[in-house]
Amino acid sequence: MAPKLYYTDISPPVRSVLLTAKAIGLDLDLKNVNLAAGEHLTPQYLKMNPQHTVPTLDDNGYYLWDSHAINMYLVDKYAKDDSLYPKDLQKRRKVDQRLFFNASIVQARMGAIAGPIIRQGETAISQEKIDTVYAAYDLLESFLDGHNFIAGDSLTIADFCIVAHLSSLSGLVPIAQNKYQRLSKWLHRMQQLPYYEEANQVGSDKFVGFLQSKLA
Repeated sequence: MAPKLYYTDISPPVRSVLLTAKAIGLDLDLKNVNLAAGEHLTPQYLKMNPQHTVPTLDDNGYYLWDSHAINMYLVDKYAKDDSLYPKDLQKRRKVDQRLFFNASIVQARMGAIAGPIIRQGETAISQEKIDTVYAAYDLLESFLDGHNFIAGDSLTIADFCIVAHLSSLSGLVPIAQNKYQRLSKWLHRMQQLPYYEEANQVGSDKFVGFLQSKLA
């Protein structure tokens, strides 16, 4: 039985899981969650995930949430090899570091912009928030110095987690190609993946379009 993924495709964390699943050839039983209708707050959903977030994975009764943890789990259990999440200790820790960077920096700065627009009705992005995004771009540019991918020379789940957020974040705070040449080339490289459009770009466009419609 295919693992169930409770999702909404506008969510960057969800899209990172969709990218991982496509990359390893895993079919997921997708269950759309209507957040506006509060489907994530039902007793049934809270039993699976008390944090009531998406994505939530149900792997035949084993419940897991947080996209980073889900991506680690799916590769460890279902991938044909460990290339996306290497078992080599030093390589894996580097991927982990980038995942933690995504959670604490990229995802957090995306949330700091999107949250107030969605929940408090803000109609502008402050320069202070824009500057924090540029600081994140600076760090990502440095990670890519001498490397084609975020955690080294090969594609990993760190790339999926970061690109899912960055594709939306850059729709609000554009990446200047002349300043962020390595980051721009990496983003283009990710966009060439055969499953990228379906797994990430469609949902990212919806999310960015929704946020832009709220901005003055």
